[in-house]
Amino acid sequence: MLFKRSTSAKSLSPAEANAQADLQIIDVRSREEWSTGHIDRAINIPLDQLPNHLAGLDTGQPVAFVCQSGTRSRTATKIAAQAGLDAINITGGMTAWGRAGLPTSTR
Repeated sequence: MLFKRSTSAKSLSPAEANAQADLQIIDVRSREEWSTGHIDRAINIPLDQLPNHLAGLDTGQPVAFVCQSGTRSRTATKIAAQAGLDAINITGGMTAWGRAGLPTSTR
């Protein structure tokens, strides 16, 4: 799997993340934001709750974080990487995901 490296975290574009079936995708937006549309296979763990849920993530697979624009997910990626996870930020968040025409769900 190829990752783009920033100075502190791995990242993938929405299209790259969508193509990676082995990614655990964590949406760190609020529950209200989540309900407006999210990546179908994502799990919603708001950023302020993330530290309490890191132990429940599969350490054998990479985990990608998404928010609305990429700022909160970048923070989540750093937190998860410090905890030893293979953490990746989805650049541009759900805004970029939508612009790329990728599927979302409200279920």
